[in-house]
This record gives sequence, structure tokens and C-alpha cells, in this order.
Amino acid sequence: MSDTTQPEQNQPLGGAPSPEELEAAQAANEADALNELQAELAALQARNAEMADQFLRAQADVQNARRRAEEEVTKARKFAVEGFADSLLPVLDSLEAGLAIQGGTIEQIREGAEATLRQLKSALERNKVIEIAPAAGARFDPHQHQAISVVPADQEANTVVTVLQKGYTIAERVLRPALVTVAGPK
Repeated sequence: MSDTTQPEQNQPLGGAPSPEELEAAQAANEADALNELQAELAALQARNAEMADQFLRAQADVQNARRRAEEEVTKARKFAVEGFADSLLPVLDSLEAGLAIQGGTIEQIREGAEATLRQLKSALERNKVIEIAPAAGARFDPHQHQAISVVPADQEANTVVTVLQKGYTIAERVLRPALVTVAGPK
């Protein structure tokens, strides 16, 4: 019998791993890589779900803000009309009181009408309704005036001769232009 030992058949010479060991190591590496990828996938899916939730919340916030803004605009319109109407009620009261007076003199009626007109103008001004009443000789402004006719006049051409009807603006927007006659060329 010989004392020589034979290498195991599973282990190649030189201590190199066998194909089975290589396969097992490769499978272990692949399993580790797969586990890492699955963990990364799970983290990304969780992040995706979180981002989707944040998106839905942001979208809901935008819709709520839009709805609140629309409600505020509706309320502002409602209360703006309410405020304007409230400022006209004293004028209405004065007109009714004036009509209820029997046997007043023409002077008393005139004084009452003038006082009521002052109340009305004051109420309009408080609500930013401003009169457009250009003076004679003022330059014609097509944004605030409407020329009814061009007349010969002893003043510079394209200037206001007379105001036939006052105009009005509200918050710098023309409600009604002033109706005017305009001086023609000489």
C-alpha cells in the first residue's frame, strides 16, 4: 500500500474552488444582489406611494383654494351690492319724506331736492362713482367723452363746447361717457 494521498475528486489541484462551489458562490451573490434590488424596489415603491400621496394632497389643496377664492369673490360681489344699496337708503328716505310733505313752498321743495341730491352724490362718491363733467374749453378725451356733434366755436378745435349729459366712472372705469359738443376746426 502506498502512502500517497490522492486529492479529493471534488477539489481540483491547487486549492481552486470547484465548479459546484463557484456555482454556489455565484448563486449566493445573485441572491444578495436580488435581495438588494428587492429592498431598493420596495424603498422606491414606498417613495412613489409617498409622492403620489403628496401629489393628491397638493391637488386637493389647489381645488380647495380655488373653491375658497370663488366663494370669496361671490361674497365680495354680494356684499359690494349690499354696501352700495345701504348707502342709497338715506336718499330713498329723503325722497319719500319730501313726497309726503303737503303744501310746502317751492323754496322748501327746492331745498329738499338739493339736500337729497347732495346725499345721492355723497353716496355715489363713497362707492367710487365719480362724475365726468368737463369744463368748456377742456380737451376732448374719447375715453371719457362722447361727441354728439361738432359745432363752430370761438375756441380751439377738438375741445369741449358744452356738456349735454354728465358721465360717470367707477374705480377709474367709465360707466357712461359724458355727452358733449366739440369745437370744430375754424
